[in-house]
Amino acid sequence: MALQEIIGTELSGLYGQKVLEDMGHIISLYDFYDGRGQDWQTATDLDYRPTKLITNLCKKLIRRESRFMFGRAPELRILARDGSPLDECTAALNEVLTANAFPERLLKGLRDCLIGKRVALKLSGGIGQPIGVQIRPSLEFIYEPCDDDADNLRKIIFFYRTNDCVRASDQRIWKQKYELSGGRCFVTEGIYDGKGNLVEGGECVNTGLDFIPCRVIINDGLTGDLCGESDVEEIMASQMIYNRMKSDDLDALRFNMFPQRVAVDADGSSLENMVIAPGSLIDLMTDPARGDDGRQASLTMLEPKFGYNDRFENALDRIKQDMHELLGVPNVSADKLRGFAQSGVAIRALYWELEERCEERWATWGPALDWMSRSILKMLSVYGGKKYPEDIRVHIEHLYPIMADEHSERELDLREVASGVRSADSYRRKWDC
Repeated sequence: MALQEIIGTELSGLYGQKVLEDMGHIISLYDFYDGRGQDWQTATDLDYRPTKLITNLCKKLIRRESRFMFGRAPELRILARDGSPLDECTAALNEVLTANAFPERLLKGLRDCLIGKRVALKLSGGIGQPIGVQIRPSLEFIYEPCDDDADNLRKIIFFYRTNDCVRASDQRIWKQKYELSGGRCFVTEGIYDGKGNLVEGGECVNTGLDFIPCRVIINDGLTGDLCGESDVEEIMASQMIYNRMKSDDLDALRFNMFPQRVAVDADGSSLENMVIAPGSLIDLMTDPARGDDGRQASLTMLEPKFGYNDRFENALDRIKQDMHELLGVPNVSADKLRGFAQSGVAIRALYWELEERCEERWATWGPALDWMSRSILKMLSVYGGKKYPEDIRVHIEHLYPIMADEHSERELDLREVASGVRSADSYRRKWDC
């Protein structure tokens, strides 16, 4: 059972064909992100090997995006409907997330989502088993949403190859399918060969849940988009131009950095015996055919002169700045910040566009983490036997790694309390005092 057949069997029609085509495109996006896909063709009939220098700004920018949003993992707290804290529920949730190294998985999951357009947030567990929390990349799952609600799933299938054998009979593909039937979630898991024959497993198991413990998170996109968009695709063209310009510049330097020696009216035999070395003596003789008219041989150096330096640097800076602006990542360096970063307020203004972009993503990630928190408590109730309340609120605090003027902000809040604009309880809740 090839991966193409899995997709074709589970997702029929035009949507299945679109997902199959999208898989190949996503593979090329990952190759580009890693740098392998940033290669280009050069002429083969040259007398030198053209330089290919890849400066992977794409990977740097994607990592900076993910670090800003999830470099500090968001803080999750469970509250009652009236806003009072439910410390026991929060402790149970944090215990599960800590056991699954959730901050690391969240950071890498966002990176996969920015590259591969979407990820799947997957929960697992059973009676006597710990609750597992995973984030799977788009190349390892396909899904089908409910007709009336794209956030709820009718079924989702996870799969990946376990070996790289060429013969179909030796190939092994792991497949796990979640689907709803009669208000219950069933999971079927097995290992198949390349011909679709079941090798191991394959039994259908009732999870005991009334929902599929998975949720698909889409990166950007429009209403009804089931595939999403890739941040890598936004900057591919600029990245390729940047690499080629730097490579061509190195070749230009290589061929123009050495001065050329120009001999005038010199004898050919003296030029053949000329040695270029430190301290060497050149026996330069005049060509006998030129000596009759009084001419003397001369040897000079022709030094190259570059006149495109500033224009080249400006072009590179424009391309790099375009990449930063497309992703909303500020172009910060020691030169850029000189005389600007005087306070936390100025730094926050510099990162304002990136913070806006992250808040836009929170419109998708926030409900997903809310669902995850509620689902973990439900699974702990079903599998652990201890009932947790379902009528709860999930408070998610966004923690960006950015400098802030807390002292000035505290003083402003205190003035608001003194003037009656803000209550004392609101101040204490904000500053945990």
